[in-house]
Amino acid sequence: MEKEAEVSIPVVQPKKNGIKIPHPIKLLFSVIFFMAVLSYVLPAGQYDRIKSPITGKMVVDPATYHQVENTPVTILQLFSSIPRGMAAGQEIIFFIILVAGAFQIITATGAIEGGIGSLATKLRNKEKIMIPIIMMMFSIGGFTFGMAEENIIFVPIGIALARALGFDALVGMGMITLGAACGFVSGIMNPFSTGIAQRMAELPMFSGIGYRILVWATMMVITATFVVRYARKVKLSPESSLVHELEQEEAGNIIDLDTVKQLTGKQKLVLLSVLGAFAYLIYGVFEKGYGMVEIGTIFLILGILAGIIGGLNTDNMIKEFMAGAKGMITGAIMVGVARAILVVMQDGQIIDTAIHGMASFVQGLPSSVTALGMYGMQTFLDFFIPSATGQAAATMPIMIPLADVLKINRQVAVLAYQFGDGFTSYILPTSGTLIATLAVARIPYEKWVKFLFPLFALWLAMGGVFVVIANAIKYGPF
Repeated sequence: MEKEAEVSIPVVQPKKNGIKIPHPIKLLFSVIFFMAVLSYVLPAGQYDRIKSPITGKMVVDPATYHQVENTPVTILQLFSSIPRGMAAGQEIIFFIILVAGAFQIITATGAIEGGIGSLATKLRNKEKIMIPIIMMMFSIGGFTFGMAEENIIFVPIGIALARALGFDALVGMGMITLGAACGFVSGIMNPFSTGIAQRMAELPMFSGIGYRILVWATMMVITATFVVRYARKVKLSPESSLVHELEQEEAGNIIDLDTVKQLTGKQKLVLLSVLGAFAYLIYGVFEKGYGMVEIGTIFLILGILAGIIGGLNTDNMIKEFMAGAKGMITGAIMVGVARAILVVMQDGQIIDTAIHGMASFVQGLPSSVTALGMYGMQTFLDFFIPSATGQAAATMPIMIPLADVLKINRQVAVLAYQFGDGFTSYILPTSGTLIATLAVARIPYEKWVKFLFPLFALWLAMGGVFVVIANAIKYGPF
């Protein structure tokens, strides 16, 4: 766990050789500028929005695309897109700041360190089964209630456990985030991707579940094998860690399993309050539809309660909260900058133009590869519309009629959307959740991309294979 004096923000370290990945803020600013330039090149266009009788949400009417008067983005709009993007992303920005501050208070009680130490002692030399089991647990959260932003609160625990067992921060984050990714992307019963897309496609809710279970099992095997192989490599040779510099900085904070102390009564009560809060959080998300505001509130209350139980006075709690929040500033800023891309595209009225153009391209492909074209389109659009529900609302009303015309089952179109929306969310810098999680983990974006890219390529290929097979077997019911 981090000490106050050591709280820092993730930065991209310069590379002496090889390809240098720009700092994510630099990359995001480049995309914002590029979209502003496109507003002078592409014709402005719009689809009419209608209220879906199925979901009650406003969706596009695929038959109504029309060009409108160009509204190229001005210099003032270009720069104002940043504060407007921050305003649009304020919910997740304040969520990560609240959670980080509250978690720092809990950490200051020593309960997390003690609990992780006890758990790691019991799991020593059982890492081969520990990593897949933890990943499977979080995958269940991914495919039942769309666990995504909620991963942020578990990542520090996963990293502490990984380090205690001789691994690094990438293994800790991988166990949590990539485990949940397997569930979210496969979408067995994910209400935020599969559920919404199927309702828009007028398919029976969660129909075709058997095929998605096969997708989940395949993705779990591929992903768990990838993380376990990397973890073994790091354990045998710590210098091979992609975040070796970060691990050296954190060497003094790693739990020594040979000197783990017994938990005190106060620390046990803190852990019980944490477990109770997590249980209520899962209940609230799944049964009451809690969002980030409610989850942030739960953690704020938990942080204060844990501080009181752990014996911290008010001044210490404030001090720890501010230290935790301080480490989130870069991540919070990047969330707002990422949202600014969509703001610029909306100002220039080119987002519907882009969707219409890609839909026309997909329609022109040979029928044997049209399903793959849909998959590619959804993957590309996730860069600009990282929200699962937002992408469904923008694209499914277009993809479903297109699938009908081309005699592709609607269930196949939904599957292409699931994969296109899902895979890229774990590597693109426009994903606010990813950037926030990396900030909590203190992992530079550059290092995460280097770690994940081989797995990401496998995911994309796997998705393509499953889409082709689904189209060939007429994955349905229709």
